[in-house]
Amino acid sequence: MEFIISKYNYWMYIVLMMIGFYAMIAKKNLVKKLLGLNIFQWAIILFYVSIGVKKGGATIPIIAGGHGEMVHAVSAAQYLNPLPHVLMLTAIVVGVSTTGVALALIILIYRRFGTVEEDEILEALK
Repeated sequence: MEFIISKYNYWMYIVLMMIGFYAMIAKKNLVKKLLGLNIFQWAIILFYVSIGVKKGGATIPIIAGGHGEMVHAVSAAQYLNPLPHVLMLTAIVVGVSTTGVALALIILIYRRFGTVEEDEILEALK
């Protein structure tokens, strides 16, 4: 039971992912579907950022006095892994641009069909 309580942040990410997944699957409004997609995406981004964190005095991976001679051996346990954070910066940029394009498409769909409800759009296409 202690393991489950100590990893509460992972449970929060799962809850956020399921909220976003539910919105994408169950809702008929295209804007609500897009909002669900964003919630799902942010849950994944928060998860990846959280797995890149170390407790207890970890620092950024920059070696002091890097160009000169090495005074001591470097232990990887002292440094944070920057890869998850860098990848999630890219994911944030892609997510914002995807949201912008999706909103532009939703506006075009609304102008064409006069609604953003999936059922009404599918009925108008028949």
